[in-house]
Amino acid sequence: MTTSRTGTESPRLGEAEAHHLDDTDPGHRHLFHVPPAGGGRYPDAAYLAGNSLGLQPKATRAELLADLDAWRRLGVEGHLEGERPWLPYHEFLTAPAARLVGARPTETVVMNSLTVDLHLLMVSFYRPAGERTRIVIEDTAFPSDSYAVRSQARYHGLDPDSTVVRLRPRPGEENLRTEDVTGFLAAEGHTVALVLLGGVNYLTGELMDIPAITAAGRAAGAVVGWDLAHVAGNVPLALHDWDVDFAAWCSYKYLNSGPGALAGVFVHERHHGDPALPRFEGWWSTAADTRFEMTPVSRPPATVEAWQISNPPIFAMGPVRTSLELFDSVGMPALRERSLRLTGYLERLLDEVIADRPLTVITPRDPSRRGCQLSVRIAEGSANELTKRLRHEHGVIADAREPDVVRFAPVPLYSTYHDCWRVADALAATVEAGA
Repeated sequence: MTTSRTGTESPRLGEAEAHHLDDTDPGHRHLFHVPPAGGGRYPDAAYLAGNSLGLQPKATRAELLADLDAWRRLGVEGHLEGERPWLPYHEFLTAPAARLVGARPTETVVMNSLTVDLHLLMVSFYRPAGERTRIVIEDTAFPSDSYAVRSQARYHGLDPDSTVVRLRPRPGEENLRTEDVTGFLAAEGHTVALVLLGGVNYLTGELMDIPAITAAGRAAGAVVGWDLAHVAGNVPLALHDWDVDFAAWCSYKYLNSGPGALAGVFVHERHHGDPALPRFEGWWSTAADTRFEMTPVSRPPATVEAWQISNPPIFAMGPVRTSLELFDSVGMPALRERSLRLTGYLERLLDEVIADRPLTVITPRDPSRRGCQLSVRIAEGSANELTKRLRHEHGVIADAREPDVVRFAPVPLYSTYHDCWRVADALAATVEAGA
């Protein structure tokens, strides 16, 4: 029998435990389409890439076809008629989106895509003046966030190299400590116009202390916004109560709304109706009850809907609505509890695999400081090559971030304990054979 340094049973011999855990703690895999394995000895893939693209809910196809059918039957009258009229369609998503992120319905809207929304929000909330010009992000921010804030600095005539502050972990550490962020804001906050961090770091899976950092930023006089691409649908949120100024999130990762799906926006109600805040405007920025008066001057409502510009793409909103209904049905508290169990189980298996192999988990070990993601750094070979072998030889779908990080996301809605066991088993076998 193969044993690890601790003398515990190898993951290759622990498959029965995984099946038992799935029997006693099932998720909702039956509600999703799972890709075929395409390799290995199992028919379905062990899909742990939901932090990149979530699986398709089985309900999505029928719901989307129903919206298409309304267009076929009603033509232009579909704007005001049918089961889900198009004119107010975005409102069907508002309440469940607000519940998902801990906001009030007047603070939440689904529109555009993530980086577009961040730019629209920075039009309002990045207003450099005097010595208060800097934008604070994390050094391992997703590239699109880095590009966005640098372009905002240039737009305001500032040097992005000196304007954008990239906070780094301490030497020898992988993750950014909360006290280092709050300490920087206490010391340098008078120079900071905007704090814009990722709520969960895409590379390491670290969950930032959103309420503590928000409080520190606001105490320093800065505006605090959050990119919640890896948070929404992953961990519970309370954006209103945490006093966040603004936030945006995509819905194609944990929210399972399809590739390139629409994003969500939060703007705290204290900013609503503020005439000093600049905003870009379009037809959907004006109050709904005045929209068809066709006047040349917008009369925006005192809600987050004032940040809308264009009428919503109906066929793109349908999958978001379907997904949000699923989250409403299951509930984030239950998903978070299963996430802690599932991710903890995968961590235990990876500890055993890593014990004698050139691998390191770079995600925080404290469950309260991570979502449903464990990132593994490999000391030899290429992350891309490793994920290709996991896929084609073992039917395990993970996500590579070059040069040396492989991300595994045991999503509580549809991942299983057996998926986690397959990851550990495949990782051990692949690294043994030489990645």
